[in-house]
Amino acid sequence: MAETKSTCCYCGVGCGVVIEHEAGRITSVRGDPDHPANFGRLCTKGATLHLSSAPETLIARALYPELRASRDQARTRVSWDTALDVAADRFAAIIAEHGPDAVAVYGAGQLLTEDYYVFNKLVKGLIGSNNLDTNSRLCMSSAVAGYKLSLGADAPPCSYEDIALTQALFISGSNTAFAHPIAFRRVEDARKANPDMKLVVIDPRRTDTAEAADLHLPLLPGTDIALYNAMLHIMLWEGWVNRDYVDAHTEGFDALKKIVREYTPAMAATICGLDRKAIEQAAQIFATSPATMSMYCQGLNQYSFGTHNNSALINLHLATGQIGRPGAGPFSLTGQPNAMGGREVGGLANLLSAHRDMANPQHRAEVAALWGVDSVPDKPGRSAVELFEGLKSGEVKAVWIACTNPAQSMPDQAMIHAALKNAEFVIVQEAFGHTETCAYADLLLPATTWGEKEGTVTNSERAITRVRAAVSAPGEARHDWAIVVDFARRLGIRLGKGDLAARMFPYTSPEEVWNEHRESTRGRDLDITGLSYSLLETAGPQQWPFPEGARKGKVRLYEDGVFPTPSGRARFVATEHRITAESPSARYPLHLNTGRLRDQWHGMSRTGLVARLYSHEAEPLLHMHKDDMERRSLNNGDLVEVKSTRGAVVLKVIESATLRPGQTFVPMHWGGNTMGGQGVNVLLPRTYDPTSKQPELKHAAIQVAKYTAGKALVAMRRSEPDADGHLQPNPLVVMDRLRRWLPHFPYASLTLSGRNSPVVVLKARGEELAPALLEALDQDLALDDPTQVLSYQDSRKEVEKRARVTGDSLSAVRLAGETKAAEWLADMMVQGHSAAAVRPWLLAPLTQPPAGQAARGKVICNCFDVAEDDILAAFRNGDSLESLQARTRCGTNCGSCVPELKRLAQSVKH
Repeated sequence: MAETKSTCCYCGVGCGVVIEHEAGRITSVRGDPDHPANFGRLCTKGATLHLSSAPETLIARALYPELRASRDQARTRVSWDTALDVAADRFAAIIAEHGPDAVAVYGAGQLLTEDYYVFNKLVKGLIGSNNLDTNSRLCMSSAVAGYKLSLGADAPPCSYEDIALTQALFISGSNTAFAHPIAFRRVEDARKANPDMKLVVIDPRRTDTAEAADLHLPLLPGTDIALYNAMLHIMLWEGWVNRDYVDAHTEGFDALKKIVREYTPAMAATICGLDRKAIEQAAQIFATSPATMSMYCQGLNQYSFGTHNNSALINLHLATGQIGRPGAGPFSLTGQPNAMGGREVGGLANLLSAHRDMANPQHRAEVAALWGVDSVPDKPGRSAVELFEGLKSGEVKAVWIACTNPAQSMPDQAMIHAALKNAEFVIVQEAFGHTETCAYADLLLPATTWGEKEGTVTNSERAITRVRAAVSAPGEARHDWAIVVDFARRLGIRLGKGDLAARMFPYTSPEEVWNEHRESTRGRDLDITGLSYSLLETAGPQQWPFPEGARKGKVRLYEDGVFPTPSGRARFVATEHRITAESPSARYPLHLNTGRLRDQWHGMSRTGLVARLYSHEAEPLLHMHKDDMERRSLNNGDLVEVKSTRGAVVLKVIESATLRPGQTFVPMHWGGNTMGGQGVNVLLPRTYDPTSKQPELKHAAIQVAKYTAGKALVAMRRSEPDADGHLQPNPLVVMDRLRRWLPHFPYASLTLSGRNSPVVVLKARGEELAPALLEALDQDLALDDPTQVLSYQDSRKEVEKRARVTGDSLSAVRLAGETKAAEWLADMMVQGHSAAAVRPWLLAPLTQPPAGQAARGKVICNCFDVAEDDILAAFRNGDSLESLQARTRCGTNCGSCVPELKRLAQSVKH
């Protein structure tokens, strides 16, 4: 058994991992105790990384280049030479006829810094266009713009160690306990060590993070600026502004003062839907604490005024001098593992390498000289939404999509799908061939992924970590940077720039790419000329800046009060309250808020392969307040049609105490691969912030109505490990077969359940369950042999059911027209209970099992498979949280479930 140190590929905390591998297989993952981001801890997603690399997941991988000659044909396998020659021919022809801005690249915060660098150099240096954008535009661009507007550079001032040093922590627009669980573990540790530390959470929902707070401000969506302006109003009134700091280190305060005079606590309370005293209390905590730190994420960023959301919060830090000191400062939590690294190399349509300004002629000349080209274009390229609008209009002819899934993740999915259909040529460079975007690929290029790649990433605290490969790539998958280099040389020949392309892309290793990137940072705010691969390997992760001659990086920035602006002063930004892109109306009366689940990641291309990661929330659900449900005569589990002005989806509804009346919540992860239609993002507007170009993915106005049309269908297939430990049948093969049925139903959900013996679960409701459809579905489930199955049919009631028992276990079920027994049958399959005792009732319309164990409820602790009902029963029987943890170990590994365990304990206590 060998071990390789690397890093996790999920959120921007950048946790270190130790990968155990043997005979070319990743066998397990554990947290790296030496990594300064996590000190050995991993969340549920990181701790199951090895399961998403198991042999059965190869079915989901893109393994060979595939090409189709026309849109009405399927892709077929081709050689790499053929694939890249066709790509170069098509791009060169389009550039020759329509110019360089007729092509574009759309990348991802999952790319390594080296990958990002060569893509950036390809587009802006060789092709001569700035049409390079990434999905970081969807999550971090407002945080970037806010930092640059207020402080002068995209440079988070704080570090994770400041969490332990702060006296007051404000978490705004982030369910950190779910989205950045390891960072939240550090918050819990800090509060335990310092009981006087205050935690204030600003979030429309009462999330697990908010449950832990000393003060929760459940403001109305999109009213953050009004709140922060009112807090500054109070600070001015009470004399809590640090005038010495303001006078010495900032500019623009007088203009902001005139604005915030109008934002009285009473006015803000009305706008925000808050109690005035809560606003006053928050202002006092923020201003009078010896050290105040804020952490924030998409709840600030994903609005059409996200830049000003960020700056309004930073204004409070500047006004009180809560910046540049231990435990103090504004700390943006990065949404992806290397969104920071991508920004460092200029991997957005408005950026240049090493934080250079595209509008600055000197900066453009520096980049051109570094790359050996005459010039780089000065006009910003198309940002994410603009890029796909260009594809739809025909102004952009070809797009290269790398390591991201816009056909699930972008807002206004109807427009995105129309754009991809209209594009003349679509290249998708992906590790996972089953994503929604891959369906549109004219050319599919197989790429390596976590555990197979070499390079670097930068996390939220500016720490650069070496990413190391533990195993070889499967099939013919290649590294992202190497694919780009090979393509660039071929494209250069076709553009008449063969010699230039050879000089620009001489790389034979990722280290050569990184060394060039390193040199580009010399003298810049993120100078890393003192770093090297060897230093990162021997000394571990290092924070920038780390210039040549330095012995260590900077833990926190702006300690001297000097900022990277022309005047050297931080800037107060005059921010005014604005309404959301859509406001509730008589027709669309409800707010829709979006966010993350605890155990799933983005579009689920990786986490969706692991059955246990569905256990906490098993399918797409609309969370609603009980009053809103009562008005619509809704009960838990009812189907509802959710409509916005752009589209509609049908989901199950669940009552939630985390929401105020008039508000709803839906997780962002569910796309067309897991549900009917084009996924939840079909509801969201593509309106974006004019400064950051980040779309308003956080909010939409919707209507919700009960959905009762059609007939119900449930289909399930269980897998068992064989003698070699391989699952039979492969659950991902079964999922792939069943996925084709999703478009047939207005409501559909395709997920996994269970743990070591996963069960594929398809739930649907259709206008008509045609005999041909059921026959084909039965073939997919191995229910087509009448000698091997139990069956029941009532033609008059249009009810038809089948079940298969293999050995002693229920291995497959299909219920059509009547599905009352679905839940307990699913639980029986998941737990592997004997079917002998209930065999006569397998197809009966019973909502409860006639014998045996009742359903367990959702799994709270994924690490040790401890379910909610068992936890509640233990608390009711007198167990304390400590005794429950000692007996079951729940909450003692990754800790992601600790906030929920505490809430369950309190619910029983009260």
